[in-house]
Amino acid sequence: MNQIKSIAGACAAIAMLAGSAVAALAQSSDATGGVTETNKVVQTDGAAIYETVCQGCHMPEGAGAIGAAAYPKLANNENLEAAGYPAYVIINGQKAMPALGSMLDDEQVIAVVNYIRTHFGNNYAEPATKDDVEAARP
Repeated sequence: MNQIKSIAGACAAIAMLAGSAVAALAQSSDATGGVTETNKVVQTDGAAIYETVCQGCHMPEGAGAIGAAAYPKLANNENLEAAGYPAYVIINGQKAMPALGSMLDDEQVIAVVNYIRTHFGNNYAEPATKDDVEAARP
């Protein structure tokens, strides 16, 4: 029974993600939020970027999920201690995480990295820098 609930929850999360992605991609380039027709994220605030791009897999509270793939938790995550690591993963992808480097400019990557490193029980106060992001780009 618990497996059925887990599978149902994962399916709901995947459906939510797919719906969000389709809705975001349907927005025009004059949108005030979301993704433009050229697949560029338009938000500049880390929380807004997380809400639009990340929370479909990592969940609103950063708890992560397991379903079609394993989406790691961001809450209380020691891997976020060095800002270069999440910057690299966001830009280049890893396992089920798609590469988002073409959708986000350097300032947006910095904003979302700083957001996840200071929320969800994380308290990594030293901010990500342009150098962290530039070092992560291919």
